[in-house]
Amino acid sequence: MINQVTLVGRLTKNPELRHTQDGRPFLNMILAVQRPYRNQEGENETDFIYCTAWNKSAENTAKYCQKGALVGVMGTIQTRNYEKDGKKVYVTEVMSHTIRFLGKKSNETPELLPIMTFPQ
Repeated sequence: MINQVTLVGRLTKNPELRHTQDGRPFLNMILAVQRPYRNQEGENETDFIYCTAWNKSAENTAKYCQKGALVGVMGTIQTRNYEKDGKKVYVTEVMSHTIRFLGKKSNETPELLPIMTFPQ
């Protein structure tokens, strides 16, 4: 079986580094990824994909990236659920294993930076 995801998109907001109760760093980010085709109005549609990064990967993403940054993410899809106000909430997200910082905000020529791969 294969569970592998590769995305290239832009961060929808500045990443906020947080820590678990035992001090492990993590961050949640939303990646805006355009679909490769246009709709009937001639516009590209965009998917907003939840991604999670841990440890050094989370720290470096929070340090070097901001809203609008172009990033490449490789990881796996993970699903989970929890109860909130008596209702079951389902979450699908990408657990990021590799994050590559690809360039500056839109309208600037992207510059390729080294691949940032960190052990989980």
